[in-house]
Amino acid sequence: MRILVTGGAGFIGSHVVDAFIAAGHHVAVVDSLASGRRENLKPQATFYEVDVRDAELLAQVFEAEKPEVVDHHAAQVEVRRSIDDPVYDAGVNVLGTLNVFEQARLAGARKVIYISSGGAVYGEPVRLPCDEEHPIAPLCPYGASKYAMEVYLRVYRATYGLETTVLRYANVYGPRQDPHGEAGVVAIFAGRMLNAEGGPQGTGLPVPRINGDGEQTRDFVYVGDCARANVLALDVGDGGVYNVGTGAETSINELASKLVAVTGYTGEVTHGPANAGEVIRIYSAVDRAREGLGFEAAVPLTEGLARTVAFFAEQQELP
Repeated sequence: MRILVTGGAGFIGSHVVDAFIAAGHHVAVVDSLASGRRENLKPQATFYEVDVRDAELLAQVFEAEKPEVVDHHAAQVEVRRSIDDPVYDAGVNVLGTLNVFEQARLAGARKVIYISSGGAVYGEPVRLPCDEEHPIAPLCPYGASKYAMEVYLRVYRATYGLETTVLRYANVYGPRQDPHGEAGVVAIFAGRMLNAEGGPQGTGLPVPRINGDGEQTRDFVYVGDCARANVLALDVGDGGVYNVGTGAETSINELASKLVAVTGYTGEVTHGPANAGEVIRIYSAVDRAREGLGFEAAVPLTEGLARTVAFFAEQQELP
């Protein structure tokens, strides 16, 4: 297939590009490089440095590539920035995404895979695990913008006949991760445990700090598993919404302990004030993805953390 991946030079998007290429597809990438990195891309991918908010340039890319499938990862992903500047968040995540949907329609694309956030759209859970029918109650503009475009995509499916799949990621971590997304704690802790006093590289970073008591829980899913879910979604045109996670919750204290063991860190882990408005417990129900996509997370947390730490240990620039 001819596939266009927006945000394909970013942390998660670049792994999705790798998976599509490995499966034998022709892949083009649109990325503004605001947070993505060109060096994340394999040479087989055709790259366009274009912001999804630029409708004119985006139309030129669609005209040149004529994608059969559009996989939309490009987004403003910083929760704190969405709270500080909700207009900017909506400019990227609402208007930019609408540009992508519209160009997909005009270019005759068959399908759109849209990446949403299971960690942000559900808000504080009323039941656990959160299944796809859980009430939508985001606590931040980022979650609101991601869900708004799920609604738009349903309209595009009903009105224009696009095949669609929505993937609601849990807290994604892994190599190439930046510290700004929902699961940025893994990148931050890995970098600090490697480089704070007591770490194997000891370059003087501050010690790891847990916000609050550390008993808040998340569903941490390895980025390679998310990439595989996108490949599986290529041939599923039922308009479904699927959680992509592990179905298990891990506390931040437990995560820190696992990273201490993986990195060999011997320093302290401190605690600071809790983040205002933070969800306390959340993890995803994964039955629908198992039945509808044939997806099940395959990388255990300890193994995924080891791969992530090994990646950061080799990098010159640390999170």
